[in-house]
Amino acid sequence: MLAKESSTVFSDKDWIYEIKWDGYRAIAEVEGANVSLYSRNGYTFNESYPIVVQELKKLKINAVLDGEIVVLNDNGDPSFQLLQHYDSDSDHPILYYVFDVLSINETSTTDLTLLERKKLLKKLLKANDVIKYSDHIEEYGEEFFEIAKERNLEGIMAKKADSFYHPGVRTKEWLKIKHHHSQEAIIAGFTNPAGSRKHFGALVLGIRDGKELKYVGHTGSGFNYESLEKMSRLLKPLIQKESPFKEKVKTNMPVTWVKPILVCEIKHTEFTRDGHMRHPIFLRLRNDKKAKEVTIKAKKTIAKKSEKK
Repeated sequence: MLAKESSTVFSDKDWIYEIKWDGYRAIAEVEGANVSLYSRNGYTFNESYPIVVQELKKLKINAVLDGEIVVLNDNGDPSFQLLQHYDSDSDHPILYYVFDVLSINETSTTDLTLLERKKLLKKLLKANDVIKYSDHIEEYGEEFFEIAKERNLEGIMAKKADSFYHPGVRTKEWLKIKHHHSQEAIIAGFTNPAGSRKHFGALVLGIRDGKELKYVGHTGSGFNYESLEKMSRLLKPLIQKESPFKEKVKTNMPVTWVKPILVCEIKHTEFTRDGHMRHPIFLRLRNDKKAKEVTIKAKKTIAKKSEKK
């Protein structure tokens, strides 16, 4: 079940509110000592996060769980950067926050309400240092969002208390309300590095407007040496001669174009009147998103939103 994004913070007695964890969404199929941990697109996490798998085995349950894998920084807050580099730096705590259950003992729970499922889930999960029940509050969404802002968390999730679980469906009954502005974008090319920088200078970004790809900016921020190298390896097999844009794109450096299939998430302050992201910073690759899903409204709509700010 997937959430729609909302910019409206609200309180409602018929809704519950959870922390929006900054990690990887993961489904866990647990049958005693047999565990399969994977993304919603089917990518396995078993080898990447063996500690989570081992701790799931210790629960000795038969269930399908839905949650988020996170790594905590020195302040105890989720850090996506630490999660991305967990294979080379595993000194920080890794946790699997479970917020829903799809089946128990081979009996589906998807036709139960969310609150009913969470009650079952809380009873199911035994005390564990890695596998954690993701708790919630009821009704007071605005106050909860303020707490998330004070903690500098990514945001909150708002969920209809009586909602059923619809696998793979994006629904208005689950809403993600972000503290930081972010936007999925398609990587359309990269510029040459300058100075002592290696691999590439900046990613050239686009978002689909109907059948066309529209330029929304470029960014070289948010990378370290390791992530530059990793991104470069992903981009090289996708290099093509032609620009995927119909419009002429202006950058400070020559661009090497790539097949527009990789999706990333970009943090930014706002959209400008011409539809470009202001102060864009690379956050992460979005392996759970396909390029055709990354669309944008007409530039006039974006301009109106920017004028209102």
